[in-house]
Amino acid sequence: MIISQSWVVSCLSVLSLSLFSQYTQAASAFDPNGQWLFGDWNGQRTALQEQGYNFSADYTGEFAGVLDSKQHSSHGSEYTGQLALGTHFNLNKILGWQDTEAQVTVTYRDGQSLSQTADGLQGHLSSAQEVWGRGQTWRLTDLWIKKKFLDQALDIKVGRFGEGEDFNSFNCDFQNLALCGSQVGNWVGDQWYNWPVSQWALRVKYNLQPDLYTQIGAYEYNPDNLQRGKGFYLSTDGSKGAIIPAELVWTPKLGSQALSGEYRVGYYYSTADAAEIANPAKTGHKQGGWLTAKQQLTGDGQSDRGLTGFVNITVHDSKTNSVKDMQNIGVSYKGLLAQRPQDELALGVARIHANDKVNPLLDEEYNTELYYGIHATNWLTVRPNIQYVHHVGALKDGDKTWVGGIKFQTIF
Repeated sequence: MIISQSWVVSCLSVLSLSLFSQYTQAASAFDPNGQWLFGDWNGQRTALQEQGYNFSADYTGEFAGVLDSKQHSSHGSEYTGQLALGTHFNLNKILGWQDTEAQVTVTYRDGQSLSQTADGLQGHLSSAQEVWGRGQTWRLTDLWIKKKFLDQALDIKVGRFGEGEDFNSFNCDFQNLALCGSQVGNWVGDQWYNWPVSQWALRVKYNLQPDLYTQIGAYEYNPDNLQRGKGFYLSTDGSKGAIIPAELVWTPKLGSQALSGEYRVGYYYSTADAAEIANPAKTGHKQGGWLTAKQQLTGDGQSDRGLTGFVNITVHDSKTNSVKDMQNIGVSYKGLLAQRPQDELALGVARIHANDKVNPLLDEEYNTELYYGIHATNWLTVRPNIQYVHHVGALKDGDKTWVGGIKFQTIF
């Protein structure tokens, strides 16, 4: 297995920081109990937060290598990463604008994807490294302002951001794309743009009760936003229409232990023309829906330790979309070991049902991942993982490939 130089450098850097933190308790810049790798800037960071300025800098790195492949003997490995730099503004503190906030985020992606280079993953519908993609470049990912009205019941957000920040949202702890983040954006990605791509957008949310809200949005569909050289493109020239999602979200606390849950059901419609797969001379409009459920199943009533289950389902218009539907299901257990209360063990399985109108040989691709999340410090999490891809590319005789990976996330 050939390991890239950037992967070696990143691993050595993370390892050295982790080891150094064990012996420099007095050095706030590397305090394992602190929030940030670089510390509190002699108290200035907290002081700025109290004034309304919250700065963030995060890095996600992902390594993946082919362990075994049924039809191909040549193995390989790749490394890719993402840097996100952001500032959140509490405009009530800064300007006296009540219930108003704003966000600016810039991201940079670099590296290569194993799913694009390994013989055993050619045609992979998912990706062994979710952080890769959308052009490895600098991008303006967030530029928005948000204000609440009617005693905070009505919430309006406007600016540049992606659909997955608010609609069909899901956490991204797994390294395999089919188990990470907003799934609609993964399978309708030619029009629905998730992080790190942004577009002009409006989102209106109304809280029906403390644990129940509904929302609707309108997101510009502009293919120019995907171009590698247009990461800071603000013009609406090239716009083709809009994606309009609507969603109902329930966030209950169930049982005597108040176990946290999140349930989402939604629908999207695109006003842009899309060629029909069976007859490209005809056009239609992409549309579909989703159901997402995540529920803590066990707990001690005093912390977030315990077993959590999740399921994601998306369905799409088979006339215009290359994926008919997708489902994933999984469980995670936080604090399995008493001496490691913040570590997490997780297993997920995803099924991607390809549209056989694209190719009659297409059927289903399955992606499975098992990871163990090591809470090394409050600012460093490392997740070694193993992935299994069955019927790569949704081909009935597609490859069966095992992948080993490591995902780490650092908060600077």
